[in-house]
Amino acid sequence: MATEIKVPRLGMAIADATIIEWKVKEGEQVAEKQVVVVIETEKLKYDVESPAAGFVHILSNEGDTAPVGKVIGLIAASKEELAALPKAAPAETAAVAEAPKAEATPAAAPAASGEGEARIRISPVARKLAEEHAIDITGVTGTGPGGRITREDIEKAVAAPAAAPAAVAPAGAAGEKRGKQAIPLRGMRGAIAEHMHRSLSVSAQLTAMGEIDMAQMVKRRKDLVDQESVLGTRITYTDLLVFALARTLKEHPLVNSSLIDNEIKVWEDINIGVAVALEEGLIVPVVKAADKKSLKEISQTVRALAEKAREGKLVAEEITGGTFTLSNLGAVGAGYRFETVIINQPESAILGTGAITERAVVRDGQIVIRPIMTYYLTYDHRVVDGAVAARFMASLIKLLENPNLLLINRQ
Repeated sequence: MATEIKVPRLGMAIADATIIEWKVKEGEQVAEKQVVVVIETEKLKYDVESPAAGFVHILSNEGDTAPVGKVIGLIAASKEELAALPKAAPAETAAVAEAPKAEATPAAAPAASGEGEARIRISPVARKLAEEHAIDITGVTGTGPGGRITREDIEKAVAAPAAAPAAVAPAGAAGEKRGKQAIPLRGMRGAIAEHMHRSLSVSAQLTAMGEIDMAQMVKRRKDLVDQESVLGTRITYTDLLVFALARTLKEHPLVNSSLIDNEIKVWEDINIGVAVALEEGLIVPVVKAADKKSLKEISQTVRALAEKAREGKLVAEEITGGTFTLSNLGAVGAGYRFETVIINQPESAILGTGAITERAVVRDGQIVIRPIMTYYLTYDHRVVDGAVAARFMASLIKLLENPNLLLINRQ
């Protein structure tokens, strides 16, 4: 009996995944534990290995979305077993079952236009690529299961010399705009869009903004950097912010809470998410039990999570369970800025910070230059009142402006 390739469960919060790329072709022989397909959930990519040695039979195509546990491919023990496997993909069978009145043919999109044209079997990724390059799919021969047109088929068509130049709209036509690129709103970018829109629609968000004088912290951080060889890690401002936030959240537990099922749940654990910018979007790995970690441990954890995020190696447990989020845009050179950061649901608050820049400020009646960091705290007004948010920020600012209070015997 063939061995099933299923969408694995990568964490309790993951419901489904998109098939990004099959690393092997239909019928190809593979070894056990060889990576055969790449899937993408809302926040991470994952390499799925073959559960056995044998010959691959692909059931779900690139661009398809599949729930956890769905069989997306099979591994046949022999070529004879491969030849005997059913060729119809489960997704196609489901499409027919959901529309019993429709003609019982394999699910596929119709050809571009024209009455009576044959229905074309093509993967979503291939269809999108064909549209971007104005490829007539009726002239493309599919090499996928059952003659389905794959991405590789369209790429070959794009590379082949065109029989005739494609029609181009006249330049300067009224209202004409030339598209440079079409980016599908799916995968990580689609998840970000959905989560951000949902966050604004389900909570009453308010943002408080201000400045923090980081003069003493700049000096203390320099001392810590000079101790890098002793500490075994290079302390960053992000590390210091996470360290200070963990202590401040312990003093102001209501900010470390979530509104769930008409109850405000105040969390015992203090798990701080740290936003990491990637080329394709944003991901928020979580520093678990941040209040119980030393500054050195926080620094090592933040560095390790950031590296895994950029390498696409985070697992689901490392991006879930957050109770508060930090978005330090100063770390990416954002400069002096204010903005309204959006809460990472179901948390009740998120802190954004800008870069530390020299600003003219008044101290003791004199205009002086100080290293100033901007902050912007967005909080859910259903849970956190303005006074609570103000007291929370006052405590945090006190620690950041007086680092001796924060760092004595706590490294």
